[in-house]
Amino acid sequence: MNYKDCIEWLNSFEKFGIKLGLDRIEYICNNLGNPQDFYKIVHVGGTNGKGSVCRFLESVLVNNGFIVGTYTSPHLQRFSERFVLNKKEISKNEVVNLVAKLKPIIDKMMEEKSIPTYFEIVTAMGFLYFKEKNVDIAIIEVGLGGRFDATNIVNPMITVITNVTLEHQKILGDKIKDIALEKAGIIKEDIPTVTATTGEALKVIEKVAQEKDSKIKIISNYSWKVINKKLDFWEYNVNGSLKEYKIKTNMIGKHQGENIAITIAAIESLQMNGIYITDESIDDAFLNTKNPGRMEIVGTNPLFLLDGAHNIAAMKYLRSTLEDDFSYEKLILIIGILSDKNIQEILDIISPIADTIIVTKSQIKRAFDPRLLKEMVKDKEVVLKDRLDEAIIYAKKIANKSDIVCVTGSLYTVGEARDYIFKN
Repeated sequence: MNYKDCIEWLNSFEKFGIKLGLDRIEYICNNLGNPQDFYKIVHVGGTNGKGSVCRFLESVLVNNGFIVGTYTSPHLQRFSERFVLNKKEISKNEVVNLVAKLKPIIDKMMEEKSIPTYFEIVTAMGFLYFKEKNVDIAIIEVGLGGRFDATNIVNPMITVITNVTLEHQKILGDKIKDIALEKAGIIKEDIPTVTATTGEALKVIEKVAQEKDSKIKIISNYSWKVINKKLDFWEYNVNGSLKEYKIKTNMIGKHQGENIAITIAAIESLQMNGIYITDESIDDAFLNTKNPGRMEIVGTNPLFLLDGAHNIAAMKYLRSTLEDDFSYEKLILIIGILSDKNIQEILDIISPIADTIIVTKSQIKRAFDPRLLKEMVKDKEVVLKDRLDEAIIYAKKIANKSDIVCVTGSLYTVGEARDYIFKN
């Protein structure tokens, strides 16, 4: 199989959808020799901010000389984004080699009518890749939920649960406490936990942590403060357990303060568990970390902003950042949402501040029909474009230099937009 064949083979498993449970991933990894047990792990779950925390941690650890593997999902533009070794994506040849080792195991499962999911196979690939590369530490991002997520067969040094808001209700439950219980499923016996959850969710996290003798560090709004903000960087004061930090980052938006405070707490926990990390490496890492597609400026005159906000909480963050931290004449919104999201609620949050809304869709099968999306927008000028490239071309045509064009609604939408913008 060549690289294209491998991707097509992997994609063929998407039709089996989401099937939570650990039996299949345990079977695959047992047959691989349980590669996830050969290195230290930081396990990162929660609703929003997981990707940013993973990238911040990656930068800090790489700066201190560790060989670091980072596994995240979904990818924006390339499948290889999911597996990163010291900030470098996996090669096509390495993907082919991994698939060759997994395919016989998967074929046997298929014969036995135990069909794994796309995410389970890809997660096993990540575990095996990091073992073969002899990583010191792997940063593993939860895919969905936590308790029955395929990543939850790891034994981490530290568990991170960023926050908990409503998402994937059909799978995780309709109530915050139900979703929090699923997220809390990654908390392990006697392993420290860092979280920025609040309210009912925090009560659930605290209860599970207490039951499992997990020492918990809670990040609140008092843990961090914005002290400077510019178009190209923001600066924060962060109150750590060991000291106070002054952190600069080019990842803009006030919600990054929470992500930075979570990361600092995780770093301090690692330091207290024998992982050598210098203060100088921390400052440099935060300043030079990038997380594409999350509040990312990709053009000026007009300002072109990409943000993969795809749930209620993330869209609230985007709206408040646009209202409070940017100056512009008109907001031109390009939006494409997936069918399994809280579409009306997401639209109702962001559409009131837009001057023009361009509805469109990504090429993923789960993308919501933009014609239906157009009908759901209230009291606004709405333009329909079936393709993202058409939406971007139209937005550039009508935008003035003092306007903002914002692409949002889904990481898939943002990924395709990013691909088009950088190619053109």
